[in-house]
Amino acid sequence: MANAYEKIADDLRQSIRAGQLAPGERLPSETALAEKYGRSVPTIRDALRLLRSEGLIEKQHGRGNFVRKTRTAVLRTNLRHQWEKNRAREPEERRAATGATEHDTGLQVNDLVFHASYREAKASKEIAEAFGVPEDSALIERTYRTRYAAERAPFALVTSYLVRDMVADNPDLLDAANEPWPGGTQNQLFTVGIELGRIEERVTARPPTPEEAEELELEPGTAVILLRKTSYDTDGRVVELSDITLPGDRTEMTFTTALERW
Repeated sequence: MANAYEKIADDLRQSIRAGQLAPGERLPSETALAEKYGRSVPTIRDALRLLRSEGLIEKQHGRGNFVRKTRTAVLRTNLRHQWEKNRAREPEERRAATGATEHDTGLQVNDLVFHASYREAKASKEIAEAFGVPEDSALIERTYRTRYAAERAPFALVTSYLVRDMVADNPDLLDAANEPWPGGTQNQLFTVGIELGRIEERVTARPPTPEEAEELELEPGTAVILLRKTSYDTDGRVVELSDITLPGDRTEMTFTTALERW
């Protein structure tokens, strides 16, 4: 049998899903809700806490509880990699017209706010082994954040690694000022004669760290999806690694596998 706070939460939940309480709308005060349902304020708080844990409402300090606005969804499919490769040799004007984020969200270039930062780093033992280079080899560590202009949180937290000596023939690849790069990493690698032959993606999930929850604006109980992307050239050499942290409340991942006929 449902507790009183669960019944109240269910009634509010139905009002939100039916649109009677619209995204961004403030809920009545805790006192007003207590009067409406004939229950105590602590019971109302338990109901609101349950709705916050489900990501349906959010509490704004000093203002009250609001129906949470639906965030732009991201559909990430493994077909995106061939789409990116097909674009890698196109003219810059066409490459600049759209990118992977627009592909995954349906947004336009002008809808997005993009930030990139680069720094030189030394390869840890794990990363050195993945690249097949000596430990402490020079890397270019690239950090990316892209968000919808109407929202505050980025779609993902992205850190990408390149071996410096592998791309140093094109100095433009060492400077974050050249971002956003039309055509992304596949075109960047193309400029130094590297063609990707395959991409492997390893997917895991876990609770977010406090820092991740804050930056991605995650409600309590929301998991993050961890994606380690390893890019190989046509000779089987690892040429790029990416660690991508995706919010579980707005990301759908779809994998399509073509099977050879008998």
